[in-house]
Amino acid sequence: MRPPLRWPRSTRGIHSLRGQLTLANVILLALGIVAATAVSVMGMRYYLLDQIDTELKRNRESVGGSELTLRQIDSLGVLTFFRDRVDPDFNRDEDPDQLFSAVDTRGEPVGILGFEPTRTQHALAEAVGDASALVEEPEPRDITVRGTAYRVTATQLADGTRILLATSTESVHAGVTKAVKLDLAIGSLLLLLLACLTMFSVRRRMRPLEDMVETSSAIAEGDLTRRVPSSQDPILEVEQLRLALNSMLQQVESAYRTRERSAAQLRRFVADASHELRTPLAAIRGYLQLHDRGMLADPTERKRAWERMMTESDRMGRLVDELLVLARLDQRPELRLRNVDVCRLVRDAAQDLRMHQPERPVTVDADGSVLVQADEAGLRQVLGNLVGNVRTHTPSDAPVRLGVVRTDGVVRVSVADDGPGLAAEDAARVFDRFFRAGGGAGSGLGMAIVQGVVRAHGGEVSVLTAPGKGLAVTVTLPGRRVSTDGEDETPAPAEQPAHSA
Repeated sequence: MRPPLRWPRSTRGIHSLRGQLTLANVILLALGIVAATAVSVMGMRYYLLDQIDTELKRNRESVGGSELTLRQIDSLGVLTFFRDRVDPDFNRDEDPDQLFSAVDTRGEPVGILGFEPTRTQHALAEAVGDASALVEEPEPRDITVRGTAYRVTATQLADGTRILLATSTESVHAGVTKAVKLDLAIGSLLLLLLACLTMFSVRRRMRPLEDMVETSSAIAEGDLTRRVPSSQDPILEVEQLRLALNSMLQQVESAYRTRERSAAQLRRFVADASHELRTPLAAIRGYLQLHDRGMLADPTERKRAWERMMTESDRMGRLVDELLVLARLDQRPELRLRNVDVCRLVRDAAQDLRMHQPERPVTVDADGSVLVQADEAGLRQVLGNLVGNVRTHTPSDAPVRLGVVRTDGVVRVSVADDGPGLAAEDAARVFDRFFRAGGGAGSGLGMAIVQGVVRAHGGEVSVLTAPGKGLAVTVTLPGRRVSTDGEDETPAPAEQPAHSA
């Protein structure tokens, strides 16, 4: 018994086509989400920072464009702007949103409006470093003051004092962080949803391939009748593969059935041949043993034994010759084709039948000449076997009709008798080797040889019979008319041969 197929575990894991397609879709979507998140976050950060930079540059221009000294600031309208920024209470906050500091040419913070520099202002000046370089920079820069991120810029008063202006960017970073977390959460849900939908869709789309695997497994286990079913929503390529696979499986099943049938026929043929050869060999061996033991002292008995052994030898020789003929036909030998007059062969066969059984009524419809390209010896053997069956299996007074007719581009040769006929089950086996209806005489190879020779010529043999209504055998041959110089001629119209007795 053939063991069942076991498919590798990897076919159901990540190494399966379904798993790889799902993984590819998830990876592609993940890359898309990451790219979209990066672009959106960078855009949001740029927009928010641009707003902060715009505000810082506007304040820088309002302070630096006044061309005032530090002493003149007290009496100007910018006092309100500075008061809120130099207030000790304002700068005392650990993380103020906006910072202000005035530094001298050495970079040291200085007091303004009577307020001494605070620790936050010192930290701002220390984080900036070279304030003069910051004044020359057109755009604000990023710094960190006491662990808090700021955007800072600077301007210079008329007396050389540098004014540092800074705005916290912690709110920007917090907003960006929240946006990233939100995008990642939504992206994760999308990835999970995509994985589920992809698994479901791919499983449905890959169902025909799974059916092919199941069908192949069933066939490998011996069920040759299995075929791949059609899916409800077929894909063009998969449907083409299914049709091709089913066609291949049909051919495999046909070849297997043909091989099994041929093997069974071969076994039956060998058994029948052995049985047929054993009978004459047993008879010959028996008479030889009688002669060896001296039990054939009487000359009459020796003569009868000799004649019987010769008869059995002839029978065995004919059987071997017929077996050789069938073996050659099975090998599809190259026929010796030439122009053959079928009507002449039929008239010769009828004349042979009259010589053996003068009392039998024989009717021949084969006047004129009908030429075909065939092997003459093969056709003579076909007619000889058909006439021999009539002579052997029908009463000697049963009428026989032989005829030849050309019609529809073919030549039909018929041999019909009014004998006892055959039953339907016997007619179905009439071309089987060693088949003898009712256990009659003969080797049972005659009709098999007829079929083999006719098929070698590209023709067909048909039988029409019924119990009590005789047997009619029709041989159909390709009806190419052949001229005497070997060239094909156009088939002539149907001939109606004259009746002759």
